[in-house]
Amino acid sequence: MDPDFREALVARKPVVGNWISLAHPAIAETSAGLDFDFVVIDTEHTSISVDELESMIRATDAGDGGTAPIVRLPDHDPGRIKRALDMGAAGLMFPMVETAEEAERIVEAMRYPPEGRRGAAPARASGYGRTFGEYFENANEGIATIVQIETERAVENIEGILAVDGVDAIQVGQGDLSASVGAFGEWEDDAFRDALSRAVEAADEAEVPVGMLALDAEGIDRWLDAGVDFMTVGVDVAYLQDGAREAKAHFEDAVDE
Repeated sequence: MDPDFREALVARKPVVGNWISLAHPAIAETSAGLDFDFVVIDTEHTSISVDELESMIRATDAGDGGTAPIVRLPDHDPGRIKRALDMGAAGLMFPMVETAEEAERIVEAMRYPPEGRRGAAPARASGYGRTFGEYFENANEGIATIVQIETERAVENIEGILAVDGVDAIQVGQGDLSASVGAFGEWEDDAFRDALSRAVEAADEAEVPVGMLALDAEGIDRWLDAGVDFMTVGVDVAYLQDGAREAKAHFEDAVDE
C-alpha cells in the first residue's frame, strides 16, 4: 500500500509510470530504481503467474525510489482482487469497465467492511499480520482504484462511472477504444477523437484524473495535448526491441562503411 501515490494521483499531479509485461522481478526492480512514480504490472495480456506477481510487487517495493506497484487484473473477479491486494499492491487497474454498476462492484471488492466486502486476513500487505490492525484501518483510503474506459459503451456511460465513490482515476485504453468505434489505431479518426474528448471532458468536470499509455515521445505529446493527467510511458518489451533494433542497425551500418 502506498497512500502517497494515491494522494498524488487523486490530486491530479503528473505522476509517471512504466508498463511491465515481462514476467521477471528484475524488470520491476529496475523500473523502481529509475524513480518512476509507479509501475503497472499487467496480468491481463501476459503470462505473469500469481507467484511471479508477488515477486514483482516485492521487487518494486525493494527499489530506492518509492515506486508504487499497480496491478492490472484480467477481469473484475473479487477473488483476484483480494489476492492482489493481499500481496501488497498499491492499487489495481481494471479493464473493460462499461457501467456504473460494474464500477460499484469493483469498489466494493476493493474495500474492507463496512464500506465494502473485501475479506480480512493477514498477508504480505500487512507484514504477514504484524501490522494488520493498522493496515485494515488505512487500506480503504490508501489503495488506488483505476478503471479502464475501453469501449464506446463505457464512454456512453462515462458520467455514471465517474460518479461512483471510490473510483480514483480512469485509464483510457486507446487501442480497444479505437477498435470499439471502428478505427483501430487511427488516432486522428473523428470517432476516436470524439470518444476520447468526451471521456476527458467528463473526467475534468468530475475532477477525476485521466491516464493513458504512450509508447513513444510522439504519443506522450499527443495524449498530453488531449488533456491527460498522468501517463505510463512505454512498455518493457518495446524498450527491449527498440534498443536491440537500434544497436543492430548501428552495427550493420558501421561494418558496411
